[in-house]
Amino acid sequence: MRVLWCKRVRALMVLLALSTTAVGARQQVTPRHSDGKAPVISETVAVQVMLDRAGFSPGEIDGREGTNLKRALAAFQSANGLPASGSLDQPTWQKLDERVGHQPPLISYTISDADVSGPFTPDIPSDLTAQAKLDALGYRDLPEALGERFHARPSLLMSLNPGASLARAGEMITVPNVITSPAATATTPVTIVVTKATSALTVEDETGKTIVFAPVTSGSEHDPLPIGTWKVDGVQQNPSFHYNPALFWDANPAHAKATIKPGPNNPVGTVWIDLSKPHYGIHGTPEPSQIGHVQSHGCVRLTNWDAQRVAALVKPGTKVIFR
Repeated sequence: MRVLWCKRVRALMVLLALSTTAVGARQQVTPRHSDGKAPVISETVAVQVMLDRAGFSPGEIDGREGTNLKRALAAFQSANGLPASGSLDQPTWQKLDERVGHQPPLISYTISDADVSGPFTPDIPSDLTAQAKLDALGYRDLPEALGERFHARPSLLMSLNPGASLARAGEMITVPNVITSPAATATTPVTIVVTKATSALTVEDETGKTIVFAPVTSGSEHDPLPIGTWKVDGVQQNPSFHYNPALFWDANPAHAKATIKPGPNNPVGTVWIDLSKPHYGIHGTPEPSQIGHVQSHGCVRLTNWDAQRVAALVKPGTKVIFR
C-alpha cells in the first residue's frame, strides 16, 4: 500500500488516543507497552481490524498485505457504492471509519485467571486417529487462545506486546479491537454464496446486498466444490468430528472410522453448518492462517470466528449457492 497521507496519519493517531467502553476485561485506557510507550500500529493492521468490525473479514489479522485483504476491501467497497479496486483510498478509509463508529483499532485487555486456567491441549498429533484418543481438542496455549479471541495471529499479538509474557493473569496487553460478543442474528432471510474463483463466502440480504464477507477454503482437484444450490439443514455448536477414511482420497489405508472430540482444534473447529448435500458443510478450522491459501476435502472452511458469524445468520432452509 502507498505511504499514508498526512490526514490518515493524523486519523490513526486520533484513533489510538481514543478509549473504548470496557467489555469483560477490556480497559478504558489508551493501549501502552510495559515501558509506557504506545504501540506502533501499521496501516494494514488498522484496516484489517476495521474491516473485521464492519463484517468484511480479511481472515486472520496478521498485519500483512495479501489476497484476503484485497478481496475484503473490494467486497466492502462494492457493498458501499465505491469503486471495487481492492486498494485503500481516502473514500474507503472514511466509509470504514463511519461503519465502525470511529472506534480505535487497538484496545487494552487484562488477562484473567480464567484465561490462564485453560484448559489447554498442548500436544495435538496431526494423525486423525491419534486425535481421536484425546479427551478434547482445546487451544494449545494461551497465545493461541487469545489470538483466536481477537481474530489475530499469535505472532502479531507478540509484536504488539514486546516484553509481555501473554501467559500471566493480571497482565495488560494490547489487542485488536474486534467484536468478540455473540454475533447478531438475521431478522430477514439471507442467502449464502460461496464463490470458487475468489475463495470467498458472502451473506446476502433479500435485495442481494452483501452484509457479510469472509475468505474460505473450498474444495480441491480431488474434492471439487459441488457447484449448485443447496440449503442449510442445521447448525451444530462444538461438534465432534466423525472421521470416515473412505471419504478422504489421501487417507491412510490402515485407518478406521473414528470420532474426534469437540474443541477449537477439532478438524471442523467450533461450529458445523450442515448442508443438504450429503457429507458437506460450512465449518470452522483449527488453522486460521491457512484459510484462503490451501485446499480442502470439499467442504467450506472459515476461521472459527467467521464461521460463528455466518452460523448466527442462518437457519434450517437457508439457501446456499456454490458457484
